[in-house]
Amino acid sequence: MSDKPKIKVATAWLGGCSGCHMSFLDLDERLIDLAGLVEFTASPITDVKEIPEVDVGIVEGAVCNEDNERVLGTMRARCKVLVALGDCALTGNIPALRNRQKLADVLERGYVETESTQAGEIPNAPEVPKLLGTVRPIQEFVKVDAHIPGCPPDADAIWYALTELLAGRQPKWTPVNMRYD
Repeated sequence: MSDKPKIKVATAWLGGCSGCHMSFLDLDERLIDLAGLVEFTASPITDVKEIPEVDVGIVEGAVCNEDNERVLGTMRARCKVLVALGDCALTGNIPALRNRQKLADVLERGYVETESTQAGEIPNAPEVPKLLGTVRPIQEFVKVDAHIPGCPPDADAIWYALTELLAGRQPKWTPVNMRYD
């Protein structure tokens, strides 16, 4: 057993499809290999909501609402290295499609015109995060130190990026180690 302290890693999911976190879980047995090197303090595995001080923070998704903005600010403040995971984090991608519509129209369709909504009105409760006027990528809010491109990036790309970052190197992306489904 190594006396070297484990590198602390936290992940967060903002607005998006969660495909990137699913690819992260596709690391399968390699997660066990990582367990000897890192401590996942907040991740899809630990389901911890409060982000502690960590060495590497990995953020999936775009900034869609005030809660996303708060979580991202916390991640940046508590992570030595912040990584954007997937194209939603890098470009806004799928969540940003709502930017083509007026926010009021989106809310009206989603809450008033939809039969699945009980009250038939746009919620104004404090526990419902207020949507931002536009969906934006995370680097428009905070400094991003590294990125893992793809929609979603496959497990091999995530593994490559993590091992490079854990070794203190910046991942170098080529068409061979990127995937777009």
